Amino acid sequence: QVQLVESGGRLVQAGGSLNLSCAVSGGTFRNYGMAWFRQAREKDREFVAAISRSTLFTNYADSVKGRFTISRDNAKNTMSLQMNMLTPEDTAVYSCAADPSGGTLIVSSNPSWWGQGTQVTVSS
Repeated sequence: QVQLVESGGRLVQAGGSLNLSCAVSGGTFRNYGMAWFRQAREKDREFVAAISRSTLFTNYADSVKGRFTISRDNAKNTMSLQMNMLTPEDTAVYSCAADPSGGTLIVSSNPSWWGQGTQVTVSS
């Protein structure tokens, strides 16, 4: 069973930075496409960023382009999301996701596995 565990969420002031991590176990991490999603209170979950298994391809939501950077370390079975210039609109539960397809397309829309999420709160 593939398990994903997020960490790094906390309260931060607007304009600040955070780095989220996702640790994956129980599978072959290097084969998976990986992604981050977020869900703000009373809103639908939305795609944030994705990275292919080879790191060759990345995708970002327009709302985070230029501010967020997704990366992965296949040797450590981890994925990260560096978030800069945070605003209160970035406040949400951030979840990581994985899919065995390996690319960014499916993991961006219908991934096979999900983590529980980590809360990010940006104060104004």
